[in-house]
Amino acid sequence: MVIRSARFIKSSTKLSDCPRADRAEYAFIGRSNVGKSSLLNMLAGRTKLAKISSTPGKTQTINHFLINDDWYLADLPGYGYAKVSKSSRKRWSGFIAEYITKRENLVSLFILIDSRHEPFKSDYEFMEFLGFNRIPFARIFTKSDKVSNSKLTGNIAVHDKLMLETWESLPPAFISSAGTQRGREDILKYIEETLTFFKKLP
Repeated sequence: MVIRSARFIKSSTKLSDCPRADRAEYAFIGRSNVGKSSLLNMLAGRTKLAKISSTPGKTQTINHFLINDDWYLADLPGYGYAKVSKSSRKRWSGFIAEYITKRENLVSLFILIDSRHEPFKSDYEFMEFLGFNRIPFARIFTKSDKVSNSKLTGNIAVHDKLMLETWESLPPAFISSAGTQRGREDILKYIEETLTFFKKLP
């Protein structure tokens, strides 16, 4: 897939404020500071599409971008540690849960996982929520350039083993690096293939 255009559409704090669900949509979410903004900029081929911050919890709204005037990319608030109040986290979690379970045009949700670390409980609790609600998702292991190949392989194996304890099969997985562009073509190919399927639906 060639990214010809990428433009910001709007920020929303509730489902009813999101753009009309008339195009395929792909959402990205992960623990705070997992490298989501850097990944989104890398995928879009832009340096400032999504704002990058060293402060966890910076994204507090759902930000929609229109890609190639054809499909939506949705940047979701992170979960896990963030320097925000408990009431804010509770409000976000309710808002995000409503979006994930009721957004009719959501084709796939990408869960970003820091490849430098072994599993975090919050990642797997979130994926269990997705499985229970039959939400299609894929995993993206980020920051692969920050860890050795052997450590990367070992960490992903630990993630897969843990998941297979309760899941019948593994969801799609991608290895990425915003710095080296690793994974960009594979992720965009996956979007292109599923986008074609979405367009064939009645």
